[in-house]
Amino acid sequence: MQKEITKTKYSESELDEFRILIQTKINSAREELYDLAGTLSATNSNGDEAAIAGKTLEDGSATFEKEYINQMAARQKKFIEQLEAAIQRIDNKTYGICRSTGKLIPKERLRAVPHTTQTMEAKLKQS
Repeated sequence: MQKEITKTKYSESELDEFRILIQTKINSAREELYDLAGTLSATNSNGDEAAIAGKTLEDGSATFEKEYINQMAARQKKFIEQLEAAIQRIDNKTYGICRSTGKLIPKERLRAVPHTTQTMEAKLKQS
């Protein structure tokens, strides 16, 4: 009877595959962040019109939009940081290993959420 060998980490080629996936996501996220920053600066430059028109409901709408864009930008920055941390784990050869259980995170999960640090099992227990 042959003993089943449990894989404890991903191979170099598998890590390279994930690195490419993550780098693509980082580039895309940075583009979105750049667009949000552009939208925010365009919104800020229209502030003079609001001052001339006086205080109206549009002022509240513009403020809400700025806050929304700021929240989106903050989320995007956090997402980029998480993806960059995943690249660091690839460099350290710890990528894909659940920080809670020490088990290998399934490839399907890593493809869907490449910055994850936990298996679904561990994530659900955490809730």
